[in-house]
Amino acid sequence: MATEKVKKSESKIILEREYIVPLRRGWLKVAKFKRANRAVKELKKFLARHMKVYDRDLRKIKLDVVLNNELRFRGMKKPLPKVHVKAKKMDDGNVIVELVKIPEHIKFAKIREEKRKMKIEKNKPEPIKPDETTPAEESPKAEETKEKEEASKDSNLKISKENAIEQKHISKDKKVLIHRKALSR
Repeated sequence: MATEKVKKSESKIILEREYIVPLRRGWLKVAKFKRANRAVKELKKFLARHMKVYDRDLRKIKLDVVLNNELRFRGMKKPLPKVHVKAKKMDDGNVIVELVKIPEHIKFAKIREEKRKMKIEKNKPEPIKPDETTPAEESPKAEETKEKEEASKDSNLKISKENAIEQKHISKDKKVLIHRKALSR
């Protein structure tokens, strides 16, 4: 299995092209609630024909998440009439399709996500190995502090349970019945 993963990451681009794909003629032929799905199929058919996919297999064409969202962002009933895409054919026969002009708000969202991931990776503390502590380092004071921490956790748990029970009873008492004027006559 490790060799399969290596092959997938090493797949080379055989062919790379940009297209402006007309979708309107395809999705006008179907019911309104199916139009976005039909637009995706029309895009795949177009690319299968122009990128020379073997047997015009639509399963070999993979759409980018951003492209899929862009096709459907106006809803299922009114997809885009045409779309500008970049198609890359890999040596394994798959075709990867991306939007050429990614909207600004999506670019900023991607950059923000990357920054968050970098921040999380930088702030990760290194795991402490339990083997590093020796019995000589453990003193009676350390044992006392551990006992105090456990006792405080237990007391906090008990207090929180009591508060939850009190809140239950309070919320039941505060229910007010609303009388309608028509019933009071």
